[in-house]
Amino acid sequence: MIRKLLVANRAEIARRIFRTCRALGIETVAVFAEETDPHVREADTAVGIGSFLDGAAIIEAARRSGADAIHPGYGFLSENAEFAHAVTAAGLIWIGPAPDAIEAMGDKIRAKKLVSAAGVPVLDGDDAFPLLIKAAAGGGGRGMRVVTEPGELRPALAAAAAEARSAFGDGTVFTEPYLPNARHVEVQVLGDRHGRIWVVGDRDCSVQRRHQKIVEEAPAPGLSSEVRAALHRHARAAAETVGYQNAGTVEFLVDGERIFFLEMNTRLQVEHPVTEAVSDLDLVAWQIAIAEGRELPAEPPAPAGHAVEVRLYAEDPAAGFAPQTGRLRAFGFEAPGVRVDSGVEAGSEVGVRYDAMLAKIISYGPDRASAIRLLADALRRGVLHGLTTNLGLLRAILADEDFVAGRVDTALLERKLAAWTGESEDHPVRKAALAAAVGSAVRTAASAGVQARIPAAWRNVPSRERVRTYRCGGTEYAVGYASRGGRIESSWLPGVSVLSVTADRVVLDDHGVRETYRVTAVDGGADVHGPSGSYDFQAVPIFQDPAANLAAGSLLASMPGLVVAVHVSEGDQVAAGDPIVVLEAMKMQQTLSASADGVVASVTAEVGRQVAAGEVLAVIDSGS
Repeated sequence: MIRKLLVANRAEIARRIFRTCRALGIETVAVFAEETDPHVREADTAVGIGSFLDGAAIIEAARRSGADAIHPGYGFLSENAEFAHAVTAAGLIWIGPAPDAIEAMGDKIRAKKLVSAAGVPVLDGDDAFPLLIKAAAGGGGRGMRVVTEPGELRPALAAAAAEARSAFGDGTVFTEPYLPNARHVEVQVLGDRHGRIWVVGDRDCSVQRRHQKIVEEAPAPGLSSEVRAALHRHARAAAETVGYQNAGTVEFLVDGERIFFLEMNTRLQVEHPVTEAVSDLDLVAWQIAIAEGRELPAEPPAPAGHAVEVRLYAEDPAAGFAPQTGRLRAFGFEAPGVRVDSGVEAGSEVGVRYDAMLAKIISYGPDRASAIRLLADALRRGVLHGLTTNLGLLRAILADEDFVAGRVDTALLERKLAAWTGESEDHPVRKAALAAAVGSAVRTAASAGVQARIPAAWRNVPSRERVRTYRCGGTEYAVGYASRGGRIESSWLPGVSVLSVTADRVVLDDHGVRETYRVTAVDGGADVHGPSGSYDFQAVPIFQDPAANLAAGSLLASMPGLVVAVHVSEGDQVAAGDPIVVLEAMKMQQTLSASADGVVASVTAEVGRQVAAGEVLAVIDSGS
């Protein structure tokens, strides 16, 4: 039996595996590159390493700490057959499938051939557009491109190969027909060392951005009994082709009644909690049990109820999902009926080195409608300050009538992104801005070193209100308020009055409805949490910084990241749409292109240099 287990991973998946190990009485070992990561504190012991991709360092950490088993989590080395071989060669127990199975399914081209021979339907043909370019060696949306016209194919292949090479060390890519309105449905499998394979239900993962999932649920809604049975049958056949052991997932596209194999992930999936919720299984516990040689019972438990998971990312959906960095000032989503698997906590610093996912938030209910309502409420009540995230987008998805009705496909987000991220009814945020302003006024008055007896918000021109200007989500709010008769009042929002104010608590009356807001001062601005959720308000300076005036034609970094390619030199002639600089952050690449025809006046970007969001990388003189 396993006595001490090292998790060759970080963040939420490391913490989740540690939780099961504690329940089983297994000692835990963390590995880390940053000592401040929360998962380091939750392990019994920890060993520093330079990189989570350094297999030799991880095995050495296991040796030094006395671990007798390694769990790879997902990402990093979890689907690296060479690492799995090295672990077993070192006399350690590998918590995962046999290296041969990893190798067979890790190459998507080879995997399609294997399962096709077993009667599993696959997507074939590359002579009709649109096409999808995919990396043969990886997943997670990296190295994927949709091509709609023949002229786009060559540059898209080059870009996809470059991203795949950077992410997986293998630039091999392939194409297959792209079905934009199909659903992404996957089947969880477990196999033991005795030849028994469980099919543990299905999940729908159709709501995606950049071909990466952000909402998952189990079971997949709206499937006919025939399609569901066929999915389970094909998943079993795929697992049997490689004599699969441990946890794995077989992914399919479902287009009406048609089913096509996509790939098999030879590891635990990010979205495994929804299957755990409806099956009442601990999949990590079973991974460990299988690695110890335990036999699966004859049949898995029948699923019951419904579960929905959302992935909370540090990114700005309204800005092309650009990664965001910074320090989380507050973080918490705990609620009844909701599970939170997080890799961060209040005070965590989020950088560009790793994936942008902060947490998974999972709800479970007796039916789909109940699970959606629980999750939507948890997101509304959740407190998050300090970073731009996709929280607003997730809330919009859960409220969308098509999603609620189960009408989902892989193009749903693309079709509705503008509506989900656009300027919605801003009355809630305006009330929060009012709370920020009046709370700040009271706080400023209380801390005044002189004239402390002057009422908050008082001014010697009583006919005019004071004004504080904040920025929230790209919109500026100039909030007016005044002190009258010892009370703070505001005419800024008709029908909304200020009932009471302290430095950290504001009560408003909105047409007879009383609402309470918590206010925290932050660098001249404020973090506000109220009935409609959390808002970060940054103070807008009265006078503009002259440095903010940029030269015409400046190409700015759209996100903090690493410069991985520079395609131009000073003096080059470029056309609108030509690639100029490629940035990489949080495992994703973004190409910055010329916005107009012109001549490159200057280039400051250098390959290998880390740049900040908004930094000037090049200037293009358009002659206008």
